[in-house]
Amino acid sequence: LTSVDRDDVPDGGAQHFAGTIAGLKRRIPDLLVEALTPDFGGDMQCVGLVARSGLDVYAHNVETVERLQGVVRDRRAGYKQSLRVLEEARRAGNDGTVRRNAPLITKTSVMLGVGESAQEVRQTMRDCRDAGVEVITFGQYLRPTKRHLKVEQWVPPEEFDRWRAEGEEMGFRYVASGPLVRSSYRAGEFYMANLIKESQRHADVAYQ
Repeated sequence: LTSVDRDDVPDGGAQHFAGTIAGLKRRIPDLLVEALTPDFGGDMQCVGLVARSGLDVYAHNVETVERLQGVVRDRRAGYKQSLRVLEEARRAGNDGTVRRNAPLITKTSVMLGVGESAQEVRQTMRDCRDAGVEVITFGQYLRPTKRHLKVEQWVPPEEFDRWRAEGEEMGFRYVASGPLVRSSYRAGEFYMANLIKESQRHADVAYQ
């Protein structure tokens, strides 16, 4: 599930996200649900509402390295705010308020090719791990129109392979990295489904 930013409503669409997820889970309890959310303007109550709705994967994208946030993203968003969203989602989703079959997984995505350095990418990965993020994806930035930010670099496939290897070494449970990878990535979704089901089996054994 995802949406455009709903800055036109007070809760940024959090109630709608949560209600939709809860409704899906009531109708199809075994359905695996991932939600890609905005930052809700930094309102952690809204983040918690969605995180406690029963979803399996809470995704929110940091998009780029800290230095380029103001260039790539809306200035109302921010690097530290996005990290807080991911950290709070993980905390709230696993605080015991809602009985879960497996721990909530948090996920983020980074676009490459907008002028970032390798050192900055590496620091972004460390910051995401410090915030408890378990899944990260890397993809090539593609310029939608001439009015948008230009591509600074076409990142070679071997560099994407390097980020995948480094991410796994850092402890991410899953890293999808390639020129055409996006935050919603079919091969990744298949892997994520297996990852969640594996966590559910471990949780069931522990519960017994």
